Amino acid sequence: MILFFALLFVAVAIAGACAFVIFWPLTLVHVRDRHPQVAAEFGAGAFLKPVALGWLLRGAYHDTRDRQLSGLATPARIALLCIFTGLGLAGILALWAVASD
Repeated sequence: MILFFALLFVAVAIAGACAFVIFWPLTLVHVRDRHPQVAAEFGAGAFLKPVALGWLLRGAYHDTRDRQLSGLATPARIALLCIFTGLGLAGILALWAVASD
């Protein structure tokens, strides 16, 4: 039963990855088009750069006071948190299943 729940958390992580792949590029395009100072901070190819992901996880997009950017970045942030949480909990449950045998 523990491994079943671990697989469910992996499914949550996969769902988060699907949402992240949809919303994060849209967010980056919006930043590129309307917030060149933030885009310059990220540099080229910001999709998986730690600077850009840290900006997203911190919620620093709220500093721009752009409601459209918040509308794109908030789902990307939630999706990224789902990925990390799902994989973390799946790993914990998998370790628990191995330790309990």
